[in-house]
Amino acid sequence: MYQNKISLSPQEILEKEFKIDTRGYRLKEVDQFLDVVISDYEQFFNIINHMEQEKAELLKEIMNLKQELRNARMNVEIAKDREPRDVNNVDVLRRLSQLEKMVYGKDD
Repeated sequence: MYQNKISLSPQEILEKEFKIDTRGYRLKEVDQFLDVVISDYEQFFNIINHMEQEKAELLKEIMNLKQELRNARMNVEIAKDREPRDVNNVDVLRRLSQLEKMVYGKDD
């Protein structure tokens, strides 16, 4: 993702050669500094790759959790729809039992 926004790769920095001039910089110092820059670039690439992997895993987890939430909401709605019928059925059975006692005169 970030690869196309970064101009230099660690390998390009490593392979870069400068023209030597009599009044130029000390090559050893330039090489040491570029080694540090290369190391930093490699770390940045590693960090970015790790974060991209972590992001993908988190997005997958979010999708799974959203699906679980949808399923839970559906189960709640199904349970809500069933509750009144179950309660009504119990109430009807109780009333029927009371009517039978009254009609048939049975006392338990």
